[in-house]
Amino acid sequence: MTLVLTAASIAVLFTSCGKVPQLELDAAHAAIEQAKAIGADVYASADFVVLQDSMRSVTEQMEVKKGKLFASYGTEKTQLAEITGMAAATESKTEARKQEVKLEIETVQAEVTSVVAQNAELLTQAPKGKEGAAALEAIKSENSLIETSVAEVDALIVSNDLLPALDKAKAAKTKALAINAELNEVVAKYIQASRR
Repeated sequence: MTLVLTAASIAVLFTSCGKVPQLELDAAHAAIEQAKAIGADVYASADFVVLQDSMRSVTEQMEVKKGKLFASYGTEKTQLAEITGMAAATESKTEARKQEVKLEIETVQAEVTSVVAQNAELLTQAPKGKEGAAALEAIKSENSLIETSVAEVDALIVSNDLLPALDKAKAAKTKALAINAELNEVVAKYIQASRR
């Protein structure tokens, strides 16, 4: 009887110690994939790299232990649970960063729209002489291109390409401000010349 109990205890010891924590492993993998699906690799890239490195490290530890007779995965179970928690935190950070980018895009777009409207007004005040006519047409054309860029930003937001949308909005703002400065200078010179 004692021999049977000892054998049963040893069998339980072998099965409980040597079993890879598959549920925890799958949960950690799923959490990392979910974080990637919402863009953690783009919007929280440093955190996502830490997640991947942590997962790689735990996986390597388990691979080493698989070959051992009395393998225990207690440490790895804990690490996998921590990775799952880190993935959830990374998801939250990703969503927060995406909201920040959206707000920044909205702000830049509002600024661009305002500057484009100012530019249109300044165009009406600019001199219309022979030399100025060609330059004004070029500026009108550039202003139209900026408006097209703003529309393209909206399309990028819809397709969830927020960072390219932000870059495009910033480029449009830079161009609009350059035109604005040029027009202000031309109008100021024209007003000065007309007062003489």
